[in-house]
Amino acid sequence: MRKSLLIAAALAVTTMTAGCATVQDKSFGEAIDDSTASNEIKAKLIREGGYGEVDVEVAGGLALLSGRVSTPEMRVKAEEIAWSSTRINDVANEIQIEGTGGFFANASDELITARVRSSLLASKSVKSVNYNIETYDGVVYLMGIARSDAELQEAAERASVVGGVRQVVSYVQVRPPVAGNRGARANRATDNGASNDELLGGTY
Repeated sequence: MRKSLLIAAALAVTTMTAGCATVQDKSFGEAIDDSTASNEIKAKLIREGGYGEVDVEVAGGLALLSGRVSTPEMRVKAEEIAWSSTRINDVANEIQIEGTGGFFANASDELITARVRSSLLASKSVKSVNYNIETYDGVVYLMGIARSDAELQEAAERASVVGGVRQVVSYVQVRPPVAGNRGARANRATDNGASNDELLGGTY
């Protein structure tokens, strides 16, 4: 089945992929700030209670909230908690309002994440260590640093063709390894069913 990649301008951030020895295009100070903010938000959600299926990733001062809660009020509260961190500059609230997913739903998302990560690792033109990957209900969220628009496009396309992926949402900063970096970008990509060798909609 062919797929289509839809790119639209949004917001961008920086992050890193854990467990890799490769040098990352991110300063030590940035990594510490992001890690501290993430742990702070997670601790506050735990104290609040009822947020066991909410994931928190922080990159470049942006907090990505994904997962599920049972009420709209809890979704709003989670965002308020994220904003309460002094290290946060923006919040992307992707939390869904629905019942508990259970083991099999979560395991399926973890498998998708692993497959996307493997695909990025296999690419010679994508620096996979600069990307972090989260999956919820078949929607893959990419965070990280791309060295070019072409690298970001390939990363999103590779994620989109992994089995079980329904959509790719990218919060990735394009940070070329030269002077005069262009502005940050984030991209929302792909529903299953069209072609991954066409770009529709927005441009970089």
